[in-house]
Amino acid sequence: MMAKNKEPRPPSYAISVVGLSGTEKDKGNCGVGKSCLCNRFVRSKADEYYPEHTSVLSTIDFGGRVVNNDHFLYWGDVTQSGEDGIECRIHVIEQTEFIDDQTFLPHRSTNLQPYIKRAAASKLQSAEKLMYICTDQLGLEQDFEQKQMPEGKLSIDGFLLCIDVSQGCNRKFDDQIKFVNNLYIQLSKSKKPIIIAATKCDECVDHYLREVQAFASNKKNLVVVETSARFNVNVETCFTALVQMMDKTRGKPKIIPYLDAYKTQRQLVVTATDKFEKLVQTVRDYHATWKTVSNKLKNHPDYEEYINLEGTKKAKNTFSKHIEQLKQEHIRKRKEEYINALPRALNTLLSNLDEIEHLSWSDALKLMEKRPDFQSCFVVLEKTPWDETDHIDKVNDRRIPFDLLTTLEAEKVYQNHVQHLISEKRRVEMKEKFKKTLEKIQFISPGQPWEEVLCFVVEDEAFKYITDADSREVYGRHQREIVEKAKEEFQEMLFEHSELFYDLDLNATPSSDKMSEIHAVLSEEPRYKALQKLAPDRESLLLKHIGFVYHPTKETCLSGQNCTDIKVEQLLANSLLQLDHGRSNLYHDSANIDKVNLFILGKDGLAQELANEIRTQSTDDEYALDGKIYELDLRPVDAKSPYLLTQLWTSTFKPHGCFCVFNSIESLNFIGECIAKIRAEASQIRRDKYMASLPFTLILANQRDSVSKNLPILRHQGQQLANKLQCPFVDVPAGTYPRKFNETQIKQALRGVLEAVKHNFDVVSPVPTIKDLSEADLRIVMCAMCGDPFSVDLILSPFLESHSCSAAQAGQNNSLMLDKIIGEKRRRIQITILSYHSSIGVRKDELVHGYILVYSAKRKASMGMLRAFLSEVQDTIPVQLVAVTDSQADFFENEAIKELMTEGEHIATEITAKFTALYSLSQYHRQTEVFTLFFSDVLEKKNMIESSYMSDSTRETTHTSEDVFPRSPRGSSLDYNYPDSEDDTEGPPPYSPIGDDVRLLPAPSDRSKYRLDLEGNEYPIHSTPLNCHDHERNHKVPPPIKPKPLVPRTNVKKLDPNLLKTIEAGIGKNPRKQPCRVPMAPPEDIDQSDNYAEPIDTVFKHKGFADDIYAVPDDSQNRMIKVRNSIVINTQGEEENGFSDRISKSHGERRPSKYKYKSKTLFSKAKSYYRRTHSDASDDEAFTTSKTKRKGRHRGSEEDPLLSPVETWKGGIDNPAITSDQELDDKKMKKKTHKAKEDKKPKKKTKTFNPPIRRNWESNYFGMPLQDLVTPEKPIPLFVEKCVQFIEDTGLCTEGLYRVSGNKTDQDNIQKQFDQDHHISLESMGVTVNAVAGALKAFFADLPDPLIPYSLHQELLETSKITDKTERLHELKEIVKKFHPVNYDVFKYVITHLNRVSQQYKTNFMTADNLSICFWPTLMRPDFENREFLSTTKIHQSVIETFIQQCQFFFYNGEIIEAPNQAASQPPPSNAVQMVETMVPLQLPPPLQPQLIQSQLPADPLGII
Repeated sequence: MMAKNKEPRPPSYAISVVGLSGTEKDKGNCGVGKSCLCNRFVRSKADEYYPEHTSVLSTIDFGGRVVNNDHFLYWGDVTQSGEDGIECRIHVIEQTEFIDDQTFLPHRSTNLQPYIKRAAASKLQSAEKLMYICTDQLGLEQDFEQKQMPEGKLSIDGFLLCIDVSQGCNRKFDDQIKFVNNLYIQLSKSKKPIIIAATKCDECVDHYLREVQAFASNKKNLVVVETSARFNVNVETCFTALVQMMDKTRGKPKIIPYLDAYKTQRQLVVTATDKFEKLVQTVRDYHATWKTVSNKLKNHPDYEEYINLEGTKKAKNTFSKHIEQLKQEHIRKRKEEYINALPRALNTLLSNLDEIEHLSWSDALKLMEKRPDFQSCFVVLEKTPWDETDHIDKVNDRRIPFDLLTTLEAEKVYQNHVQHLISEKRRVEMKEKFKKTLEKIQFISPGQPWEEVLCFVVEDEAFKYITDADSREVYGRHQREIVEKAKEEFQEMLFEHSELFYDLDLNATPSSDKMSEIHAVLSEEPRYKALQKLAPDRESLLLKHIGFVYHPTKETCLSGQNCTDIKVEQLLANSLLQLDHGRSNLYHDSANIDKVNLFILGKDGLAQELANEIRTQSTDDEYALDGKIYELDLRPVDAKSPYLLTQLWTSTFKPHGCFCVFNSIESLNFIGECIAKIRAEASQIRRDKYMASLPFTLILANQRDSVSKNLPILRHQGQQLANKLQCPFVDVPAGTYPRKFNETQIKQALRGVLEAVKHNFDVVSPVPTIKDLSEADLRIVMCAMCGDPFSVDLILSPFLESHSCSAAQAGQNNSLMLDKIIGEKRRRIQITILSYHSSIGVRKDELVHGYILVYSAKRKASMGMLRAFLSEVQDTIPVQLVAVTDSQADFFENEAIKELMTEGEHIATEITAKFTALYSLSQYHRQTEVFTLFFSDVLEKKNMIESSYMSDSTRETTHTSEDVFPRSPRGSSLDYNYPDSEDDTEGPPPYSPIGDDVRLLPAPSDRSKYRLDLEGNEYPIHSTPLNCHDHERNHKVPPPIKPKPLVPRTNVKKLDPNLLKTIEAGIGKNPRKQPCRVPMAPPEDIDQSDNYAEPIDTVFKHKGFADDIYAVPDDSQNRMIKVRNSIVINTQGEEENGFSDRISKSHGERRPSKYKYKSKTLFSKAKSYYRRTHSDASDDEAFTTSKTKRKGRHRGSEEDPLLSPVETWKGGIDNPAITSDQELDDKKMKKKTHKAKEDKKPKKKTKTFNPPIRRNWESNYFGMPLQDLVTPEKPIPLFVEKCVQFIEDTGLCTEGLYRVSGNKTDQDNIQKQFDQDHHISLESMGVTVNAVAGALKAFFADLPDPLIPYSLHQELLETSKITDKTERLHELKEIVKKFHPVNYDVFKYVITHLNRVSQQYKTNFMTADNLSICFWPTLMRPDFENREFLSTTKIHQSVIETFIQQCQFFFYNGEIIEAPNQAASQPPPSNAVQMVETMVPLQLPPPLQPQLIQSQLPADPLGII
């Protein structure tokens, strides 16, 4: 039963392959091909085919298990499937005759019959006979596959008779036929099927083949198959045909002639070869090896097919040829590169035509070898030629092999080089000649087109020689020169007319009348007319100059790096002795540290390992950290070293910090003991305060060998020791790292050192207190003009060369101290050296005892700036005028110098000032004694000056009753904290001409330590380290009260629209804040055009005030209108000194005047511009009128028209006195009426669109309503804060921020990690900025409702269609106020952040437009399936763009930005005092340094700090 269930075995057949065999005498030198035929059939793969099989064997081999003392070989079996799918197994036997290698006679076998009888045997038996593979197998059977003949016996089912049809080897074909005939007769007796295999047909002799066919035709049913074992042609066919004869059920195979079968086989081989060669072509590196490539390709079907057909040897040869071709191609390309690089090398080494013009190539080679730069261009190889050395593999070595220069190609390049130098020399000569021709043509003016000049130079010889491109290039260069010169002269002319510009009201845009006046005055100048063809450039220069007048800082100075402020700071930093050389030189502001010295302390080589890791991450000992490059000097010290303390105390190496690294409890304890020893040695024995306060940092090394169970213990112990030593502890970051130290650890440790250095600097040089400031007896300001033709050290030499000169207090980079005996005592004099533009802010707001005004006698602009500055200086302050020139002889030899020196002396005489001259070629006038008389005069008037300053401050305090707005309780008017440049958008500016660097004396007003919020509660005042807020003038004032609306005025001149694009940016982003006069911006819920009054009964009242509730200023005539009792007091006639002047007079004080009223020269010069366009009165009349009553448009207070306009609350674009007229007002009223009607129409119900949830995990935070994620104390979701902080700290300048998608896995991981731990640090996760940005966007996308409510989308859409920009923006602002308070806070925070991102558009390429495209779908959550919505996508995007651009207007009551370009737009100021609205209770203090933040301060809800 079991036998029936088994599958039937396939039929098995045994085929005996026979043919001519015997000794060499019988068969010749070679056999007839029986073995090859069997080999190819049984093992058809090319690698398993052996063309050589021998029948001459030793006795041992003959007796081995393979031959087994038999004269036949068992080749194994082959399983074959027929066309009908039936399988059969074919056993192959080869009957042969083995010859003894000693006797060369057949070996003796058990069967002693002759070959013919043995070959015809149908029964074969040989116990344990092994399968034959090849000759090498004999004697080494264990190294090959061992397969026994089945059951040791076989029955032969058919015979394959082999006849060699080749030429043969010393064998006659007739003898072979006779042998075959006899053999056939014996085979026929067995009654078994027989087939003739004509072997070696690839070497076939035609008549041999014909004889074989004739032999077969004489026999019955005898088939001839033409075969070739070498090319595997018809081998399988002959065996298959024989099997069919044995099994009639099988289909009869078709016998194909040799030539046809050969063609088919060769086509198969060719196809396989092509495919294999294509595979090989994919290898492009000629260094690849066959072993590597074959392993890579072994599973490829094309590779396997070729190996089967042609074999590994041929495949390897094909591969080797390809590799050689690659190598030769590489050499050819390298040679081509060298030849192409040769001209550059020749230009470097042989650029002088005079040297090589007549040199041969061989002489030129010798000359090149002597050049110092020869090694940088060429390489001399030890072995030649170069293409047979390893130099061909040095791809990064661009040097040319010197032996390559011996080729003809190189010599040809040299000849071309010489010819090029000759032609280039001629070309340059002709270009210069043409340039001189252009310089001689006088009528060429700046901006003149080339076409207008062409007709005058067509006959010029040089013009004919050079190309048209060259001629245009020369003319363009000539134009640039004359344009640049004309612009410089135009700029100089503007400075010469300084009185014309410094008469501007700095809190309002220049009116069209003022601009017309400026153009009228300047148009008379030839330098103005010179730029007639470049009118836009001329207007741009003019507006840029006006912008500088509005915003004068060293960053915006038109002299650039030649600004006096910069030069002074550099000179004083290099010249003055510091109070503490050791620490102040080392612990200067950490932002200026370029080199960091570090000790690395460790045990058992850990210190050296950490040093090596840091060097690995560095480039030439330069380490990049937070966008800055630091040079690192590392000194690893082994903690076990007996010379530890000696190594620490060296005079040549002063460390900034010490890294202490450990990886075990033992090393940690050892480190702790070492630190204790170092501190004890420093404080008790050496008394080294510096080393005693050396910052230490503990660093835990990673346990990379295995996951250490002691890691938590090490972490705990390390933190405990760090707490004990009061030093940072750097832990191993989360994750697995292959090294002991991670880059994050090193950066964290370096940041800790830099913070410690900054902290030590603050300790050494704290912010000076009022007591420190008061140490100076006199405070003198020296002013100089930027760009004057003398060095700064010349005007400072009288001070710097004095032995009594010393450094001023820390932080005053532009000041120095003088100790001089004046009168009977030694006095300390503080000299502050400023540019005129920086001094303007000091002139009124600071206590200055005297001015030293320097001007160049060679430059009219210098005198013009001096006049403009001096005109507004109070006449109680002594002045010293200093003219600078080369020598006294200039006065007599140069009329221009004589005129300027005479004018300076004349002005000094008029105002009773001192006058002197400094000569660059004279040493006498560089002594401090030059200013002794001036110092004495200042000391004599000191009390009067300070009394006048104090009374001014008192009047300003009293004048608050007349102010339109009360002073904001959130900030002081002296906080000149505005950005100085477009890039400085966060934090207080590094420099302010009327801020920190030039603060000379705190205001004498009340310096209370607390301010009042709007509810009357006190809160502490905090100041930044850069701004000394101790001098702020704080007053307790009630909140503003909205008065009755005023009637709009008519007949007022409009603003010149051409100025808005440039000037408004300067005014809007950086208003010049004036003491007690510039109010905070009104709150959002009150119209900016409304006026506000101050409740009089809450403010100090002087005698004489009526008991009125509100005081409202009305028009530009400065009339005070008292509301409620309708009593009007007109102070127009007293405009010169104002209402507060009457108070001064009641106390018997003399009100100081200005020097312009004391000097007819100054006054007449200032009034000459006004008279040209407005008045025909004489100078005397104008002088008299100015003291009584001013006519024309009021520019500001006559007390100080430059700094103190009466109606500063109306400054800027929104000033109705400048911009409004009746016609515009009527149009606006009509628009509002029309809009009100439209609002009454029923609105369409907005469809709510819910996007699919992108998260695949459950979260208790993401996807929650916004109200659930915030609190009143924390109005911004913590995740949003973390993301924004990370982006602004690390990636604000990342290209494509919010546009380039981050890794999705990282985004999800950020949210998942935050879900688990809300206090996780994004920095420690090692994620990219784009991933964090994507996670932030995903947060808003997951909210149940969009941040911008659907209910307001239609309103936003309708409002965006309003054509009037101002009206549209105000309407949008009203819509934003309708947001839910939570949505409003978050929206404000996000837009503020995006505004900051847009400021960096030059590096991140993300403008407000680009950001709005990326963000508007996230914020508004559109339904893209709604066709109606799709039609308005661009409008919605523009709405978000507007919010980003006008961020300051929408949320911080800033001005509207007129020019929507990135350069003009500014982010909201980072000082929170200016950003928080007036009507909102204060929530955050000004931005502080970390060490100054107190614990009770609330977190910043706006993310501004």
